[in-house]
Amino acid sequence: MPRYEFRCRACGDTFEVNRPMAEAARPATCPRGHADTVKLLSAVAVTGRGGSGPTGGIPSGGGCCGGSCGC
Repeated sequence: MPRYEFRCRACGDTFEVNRPMAEAARPATCPRGHADTVKLLSAVAVTGRGGSGPTGGIPSGGGCCGGSCGC
């Protein structure tokens, strides 16, 4: 389940909420009970399995043969 980060405008606390993507835009209440919160934009990096394969985890091209021939 995705985790969303919020900041309370009243007290300045930052907190996380786990909820389905369908409820991402729903307002969240601060753990201290304040309702004036804003959802923060979070950067997420998704990587493959590092350190395996002939390139040592360095991505290669995608061509028709996986990029090994440079196509």
